[in-house]
Amino acid sequence: MTVSLENTEPEIRTIAMPADTNPAGDIFGGWLMSQMDLAAGNMAARIARGRSATVAVEGMSFHRPVKVGDEVSLFAKLESTGRTSMKIYVEAWRRDRFELAREKVTAATFTFVALDDEGRSRALPLQEDPK
Repeated sequence: MTVSLENTEPEIRTIAMPADTNPAGDIFGGWLMSQMDLAAGNMAARIARGRSATVAVEGMSFHRPVKVGDEVSLFAKLESTGRTSMKIYVEAWRRDRFELAREKVTAATFTFVALDDEGRSRALPLQEDPK
């Protein structure tokens, strides 16, 4: 996806903390990926109107480091739905806490499947605008 989501409302906005760093002082990529998964999962819950699970992540590469104290904003957009699944594109942006400008850190597409009470896939409800 080439359209930036930066000017949409974020699914999640959080602050990167010291406990989330590697020995060099940069935020772990796994922490950032988990925040992206939470953002996609938040949207997936609205679309599925219930429980869902991540089944795949596509195309993640890290362009910029995230530092302690950075504000991290996660933006999500529904790309497509199938009978039981949905693809959600997520962008992560960082902003130094003392600055106004933001920069894109990474992006990826997360695939979720709607689940029933027993953890089996189930059909998605008829779709309206998820926001």
